[in-house]
Amino acid sequence: MTGRETDGRLGAEFFTPGTSSFTEFLAAHRPELLITRRVLPDGVRADPERTPHGTTVLALTYRDGVLIAGDRRATMGNVIAQRDLEKVHPTDDHTAVAFAGTVGIALDMVKLYQVELAHFEKMEGAPMTLGAKANRLAGMIRQNLGQAMQGLAVVPLLAGYDLTAPGGGRGRIFAFDVAGGRYEKSGFHAEGSGSPYARGALKKLFRTGMDRREAALAALQALYDAADDDSATGGPDIGRRIYPIVSVITEEGFERLPETETEELSHEMVRQRRTRPDGPAAEV
Repeated sequence: MTGRETDGRLGAEFFTPGTSSFTEFLAAHRPELLITRRVLPDGVRADPERTPHGTTVLALTYRDGVLIAGDRRATMGNVIAQRDLEKVHPTDDHTAVAFAGTVGIALDMVKLYQVELAHFEKMEGAPMTLGAKANRLAGMIRQNLGQAMQGLAVVPLLAGYDLTAPGGGRGRIFAFDVAGGRYEKSGFHAEGSGSPYARGALKKLFRTGMDRREAALAALQALYDAADDDSATGGPDIGRRIYPIVSVITEEGFERLPETETEELSHEMVRQRRTRPDGPAAEV
């Protein structure tokens, strides 16, 4: 609640015509509730060894839509802070966000973004277009610029299924920088400390027209390559049965692959790596 009244009634701000943006509403009436507006005092900088950070996340398009995935590790310096962090979150029926960066701020930003999209749809009677959703997320990242410059950066990855795309629906991927710059990516993209290795793997594995299983295996192979060269990225933990999160967005909506399916694909990938440690070769 943002109203300051104590008699149980909503404040006048709830009945005043204004923006359909929930974040702008909070900024006008209760700015202290916006995590992205809080800046550390002058001269204070976050210590990366005391703040959990998450890596690596990726997305790729496939025949039926778009796939988005992430490893499960969060680190504080050289310490593993969490082994089963969830970095992939649905934000509405046809979009999802995965994040790299400061975990606490990222999780709050994802929750606020979920409310932002739901609030807009209730106010306007229709959902935002996918491009507008990307622009709105870019604005929220821009609000966090002060904290990002002090070491508390969040770098999300947005994937969605565009129901209004010319010629029929299709999967789309949007990347962002810490200043809120928005960049649409073609085919695939990855973010986080292991992203150079994940993108390198996807360059050789990605092809148009893949089915869901092929796309999921390509994502798992890319995350494995990231974990192989980046200590902050976690590979499949067979002993603890902790596997990357893999989700897809199609015309039917968002779906997280069942744990049993992700486990089976992870075991298949590990078996392949025993005979080919560097991963599958690119198709000629």
